[in-house]
Amino acid sequence: MRIVATGLLVVMAGLFLLGHRLEQVDPTWGYLRAFAEAGLVGGLADWFAVTALFRRPLGLPIPHTAIIPENKDRIADTMARFLQSNFLIPQVVARRMRGMNVAQAAGDFLAAPKDESGVRSRIAGGAGEMFAELLESLDPQRLGMQVRAGLAGQLEKLEIAPLLGRMLESAIADKRHLPLLDTGIRWAGNALESNENMVRTMVHERAYAIVRWTGLDEKLANSVLDGLYRLLAEIAIDVNHPVRGKIEEGLASLAHDLQHDPETRAKVEKAKAEMLANPALADWWMAVWERIRLSLIDSARNPAKDGLGAQMGSMLGELGRALQSDERLQWQINRFARRTAVGVATRYGSNIVQLVSETVRRWDARTLTGRLEGAVGRDLQFIRVNGTLVGGLVGVTLHFLLKFI
Repeated sequence: MRIVATGLLVVMAGLFLLGHRLEQVDPTWGYLRAFAEAGLVGGLADWFAVTALFRRPLGLPIPHTAIIPENKDRIADTMARFLQSNFLIPQVVARRMRGMNVAQAAGDFLAAPKDESGVRSRIAGGAGEMFAELLESLDPQRLGMQVRAGLAGQLEKLEIAPLLGRMLESAIADKRHLPLLDTGIRWAGNALESNENMVRTMVHERAYAIVRWTGLDEKLANSVLDGLYRLLAEIAIDVNHPVRGKIEEGLASLAHDLQHDPETRAKVEKAKAEMLANPALADWWMAVWERIRLSLIDSARNPAKDGLGAQMGSMLGELGRALQSDERLQWQINRFARRTAVGVATRYGSNIVQLVSETVRRWDARTLTGRLEGAVGRDLQFIRVNGTLVGGLVGVTLHFLLKFI
């Protein structure tokens, strides 16, 4: 546009010279000369005005030129006051926010079935990546110990004996202990089968010499094993077996003691404290924590594996649908957003405009001039073009009127 405006001035200068020469041959050419002369004057005047905003025309120290560079600080303060008095007033912010349904707009965005721009997926992916980087940036050893200390602190405050007692009592009442009892019986049978030789050795060692000499110790060992196998088989088959009843009585008594017997509760608390203080538990927890941490990092960075990234995307969609359908939730969020915006304008409005003012002040004159000229320079060059053409039309009009005065 600068080339166009300057080229138009050159054209006007050429037309002025041509019209001036031809006017001596035919006075009618005086209209061309008047048009070009006035257009040249108007274009030069607007060139001077536009140039004077940003720099000194032709480098000459003409007063009231290079207006923007010379008044940079005043412009910065004026911009800051303009922002504060017209945009960051709490009443203006509240009125503007009152007409906005922030929650509805957020819900429409989050619940959209398709996101062609990929913004929502980038939000979920970015959240997952940020979570993964956070886990990687923190010291795994220190973080694991802090988590362990937090869990240990909560366990130390929690009296687990009554809790275990109620759990056991509830399991017995609902017959949920029977599968565990059957498993215990099968385990006892397998253990006996695996240790038959040990049982036989014990019987042989405890038998009298005469019994061993007559070979009765082998029969005694077989009888003992057969009796134990038969007893376990009967307990496993008969749900009303007396041994089962004794075991259930013992479990019920243990559940009662865990809840009401101070001595039993003290023993459980002591065992809990010893377990928490055991270094082996700390080593075990650190190994578990490292596996958890690596699994979380992998899930966060691989949404295709239905990890944290995909779960975050699903949660964002559910949140969007809730914001769309729940008017009460919309009202609460919109009220919070409005109060937050008004609070920010009230508390930090002066800081915001001060930031604008200080930023503009820190710019050097060339930077400020370049940015403003880049923003409005095209329109200013249009002013030069308009000034040239309008000046020419005024010149023709005046020349026409002078012919009839």
